[in-house]
Amino acid sequence: MKSLKYILTALLFAQTAILSAQETREGYLFAYFEGKGPGDKQEQIRFAVSDDAVNWKALNNNKPVLSSAEISATGGVRDPHILRGGKNDGFYMVATDMFTKKNGWETNPGIVLLHSDDLINWDSSIINLEKTYPKPFKNTKWVWAPQTFYDTKKRKYLVYFTVRSYDNLKLDFYAAYANKDFTGFESTPKLLYSAKDGAIDGDIIYKDGLYHLFYKGNTKDENGKEIRNGIKQATSKKLLGPYTESFEYLDAYADDPTMVEGSSVFKLNDTDEYILMYDLYSNGRYEFQRSTDLFQFNKETESFTKDFFPRHGSLISITKAEAKRLEQKWSGVPQSLLTEADGTYKFTSNGNPIITHKFTADPAALVENDTLWLFTGHDYEGDQKGYKMKDWLVFSTTDMQDWTEHPVPMQITDFPWATSGDAYAGHVAKRNGKYYWYISTNWNGIGVAVADKPQGPYTDALGKPLLTNEDCFASTHAWTCIDPAIFIDQDDQPWIFWGNGVCYYAKLKDNMIEIDGEIKKIDFEGFEFTEAPWVHERNGKYYLTYATGFPEKIAYAMADRVDGPYEYKGILNEVAGNSNTNHHGVVSYKDNWYFIYHNGSIQPDGGSYSRSVCIDKLEYNEDGTIKRVHMTTEGVSIPD
Repeated sequence: MKSLKYILTALLFAQTAILSAQETREGYLFAYFEGKGPGDKQEQIRFAVSDDAVNWKALNNNKPVLSSAEISATGGVRDPHILRGGKNDGFYMVATDMFTKKNGWETNPGIVLLHSDDLINWDSSIINLEKTYPKPFKNTKWVWAPQTFYDTKKRKYLVYFTVRSYDNLKLDFYAAYANKDFTGFESTPKLLYSAKDGAIDGDIIYKDGLYHLFYKGNTKDENGKEIRNGIKQATSKKLLGPYTESFEYLDAYADDPTMVEGSSVFKLNDTDEYILMYDLYSNGRYEFQRSTDLFQFNKETESFTKDFFPRHGSLISITKAEAKRLEQKWSGVPQSLLTEADGTYKFTSNGNPIITHKFTADPAALVENDTLWLFTGHDYEGDQKGYKMKDWLVFSTTDMQDWTEHPVPMQITDFPWATSGDAYAGHVAKRNGKYYWYISTNWNGIGVAVADKPQGPYTDALGKPLLTNEDCFASTHAWTCIDPAIFIDQDDQPWIFWGNGVCYYAKLKDNMIEIDGEIKKIDFEGFEFTEAPWVHERNGKYYLTYATGFPEKIAYAMADRVDGPYEYKGILNEVAGNSNTNHHGVVSYKDNWYFIYHNGSIQPDGGSYSRSVCIDKLEYNEDGTIKRVHMTTEGVSIPD
């Protein structure tokens, strides 16, 4: 009895684990072949990922994830169908073995079968239907659009596909169970379903005791001429049929010249809603309709947003762990699927820019113990036409290569007085066990927020600006009160520098939220100040670095005191690539000095309003002057 109890407990635990895994599927993987670009590159399997099944990102920069030359007989594959194993035994994929660019549309020999344990590494086999089963499939013309369905009763995988022969031009569905290692069939494929006027692109889904077979069907007149086509379905209480054909068209284009095919039906994660998606192959679009019962679909179509042009494909739900594997292999997974339970997102920098999944700008840095904290602005979108910045971001690293992005620490809406809605450049300083983030708001002035940790969250410390245009006594334009930079000198006195067109500075009180004394401006021979001041100290010398000219370069000056007088020393950093602005920070970290800046190098969507943070070495001459900063694509890292 005791051993039986243990067995039952183990079975219950296993069942609970399976259910738990299903409940944690938060994303979707789309397998497809491409519909644009060079013809010899299209008929290859590609992957895309989404967190909502509507907005999609291609993996591997929309390059193939498998080589058709290695997995097929023809050198091309079409119509990939992907399936999660029903026995916790990995993933299955089947595809049409056909290379139309090379061989045309006249014939194809069969299908490709693939299996993977991890979605990354795939074993493949080829089935040539006519050669393997010469008697029943003699003179086969087409073997199209295979798919796989897990039969829970027989605990086997049924592979079904459309067949057309030269002797009989009707398109019918055939099916056979795959063998145990998914390299072939157990027996000769048999007729599964024959639609009145033929059918292709079948897709079976089970719901409430019924098997629903969706497919592209058509209607012919008494002379055999096709007069209508679109997505139809047949239903059966048994997987192997018989199926009852419904002559109703389900897609919104059945009465329209627009052609559709490649239908696929799937259930959305954690809802009772199903999606019927299909390929509008003559228009280069992919659209879908919704249903809760698989009989009635809404009549209004919706479109996917995507950075690729898919042809007939299919999808499965995936977990965050699976999404991370896909990201490590091919990259392109949406950040939401890579975020940890605590809201952090870990990534590896592969040179400059160090952050490529978001547009970042106006960097500032703080070193604490073994960690470098990077604080940035956030250019919201690619290819922006202006500075659209609504929040700030924070990152951390211990080696300049492996980074953690923390949850958004602060938004412009956290400052109700900032009616501009602009989250411009900022700077973070530590004082009295607290972290103070000084931020720009365009014309509303400079604010300050406070937090107990460098990653925040931060709250408005004053409920009003610390500095406004009224404090900028030598300026007249509206955006002069921006770009704060904090420096705490060897006497523990905090200073704030800021400005556009004129560089201002003042002391801060010990509480870090009040100006202490008179506001002054910096001026010296050769000083052509645009914006973005930064002050650092090394070996008793004070360095003022700042943006000059437009497009901006970074220049620098030196002094023996933090408040000057400063002496101009020259250009430090040239115009940053593809960006009119050049905002920077300087930091000493693990015995090296670093120059942190932004450029517009992410293509095709980067630029002056969609910028990206980079890091390069900062080096000094023996006399204390600074060597020109060499901007690199390799970037930097800290050796182990």
